[in-house]
Amino acid sequence: MRDNGTTLRSALARALAAAACALACSAPVRAATIQLMVGGIEKQIYLPAALADRLGYFKEQGLDVQVLSDTSGGHAEDGLLTGSVQGVVGFYDHTIDLQAKGKFVQAVVQFSQAPGEAVVVSTRLGDAIRSPADFRGHALGVTGLGSSTHLLMQYLAGSHGVSKGEISVAGVGSGEAFAEALRTGRIDVGMTTEPTLSRLLKSGDARLLVDLRTPGAAAGELGGLYPAACLYMSTPWISTHRDDVQRLVNALVKSLRYIATHSAQDIAAQLPPSYMAGDRALYVSTLQQSKAMFTTDGVMPAGGPANVLRVMRQAERTVVGKPIDLSRTFTTEFALAAR
Repeated sequence: MRDNGTTLRSALARALAAAACALACSAPVRAATIQLMVGGIEKQIYLPAALADRLGYFKEQGLDVQVLSDTSGGHAEDGLLTGSVQGVVGFYDHTIDLQAKGKFVQAVVQFSQAPGEAVVVSTRLGDAIRSPADFRGHALGVTGLGSSTHLLMQYLAGSHGVSKGEISVAGVGSGEAFAEALRTGRIDVGMTTEPTLSRLLKSGDARLLVDLRTPGAAAGELGGLYPAACLYMSTPWISTHRDDVQRLVNALVKSLRYIATHSAQDIAAQLPPSYMAGDRALYVSTLQQSKAMFTTDGVMPAGGPANVLRVMRQAERTVVGKPIDLSRTFTTEFALAAR
């Protein structure tokens, strides 16, 4: 028989073990870090991601999300494929392009139903370039080669009778890098987004040529609704991290609702001054005009994916001659659950 000292020590050990277990079980589990790469966080087209971060919606969902920024959606895509990031805030067309290359990713929440971009021409060539039919022989600027802006510029040229071999395309980045390329003559015409676009128009450095900023304007040029900005992720990662994906989508759908129910002035108040590019009033004005590009629920618009595929095929991208299963390029499951 054990003595009283042994019995006491054993009971104490059991009590300490039970307390440790209770503490471990009750302590909140620290969320794993999820990294999202954005093709230019200051761009208005990616506003839902910026707001979800600024308004604390990711933290509200119990997520530790790091929002990273790069100048081109093409670079962001590379980060997803190498596993350095878990998701990309970029254009939906990348999901189709990757499937054509044997890699499967899905858009899990759709931000917009129009590109939110526009083509501008340098004022020094305003008389020579009046439509995409005049692109022939001129230097065109896009964010990066292989980017969504590259795709759209090729499509606009082709739909106006100008072949790929008749144009010169340069990747010049976005923001001030794009503006400088246009001002210095490195490019004659190019596609960019807000707030860079309106700054160039206001300064007189550029003239508007093709407007793709709202669903109505884009449909006239692209043949229908054109789902663009979204969050896309690797299909295998989605299948093994469904709870994390749902929480991400919850936060982003809440951000879309905020955009739909608040004025451009209210939205701008949540953003850092650096996003305004030195002109807050202009930023607010352009945002108010282009808010219509955003979905209110994160759900992929019907017919949108088929229209994007048609544009890509006409632009002679990698999808030509490749069987594409559009149902594997997006899912509405998470956005519907968020509603």
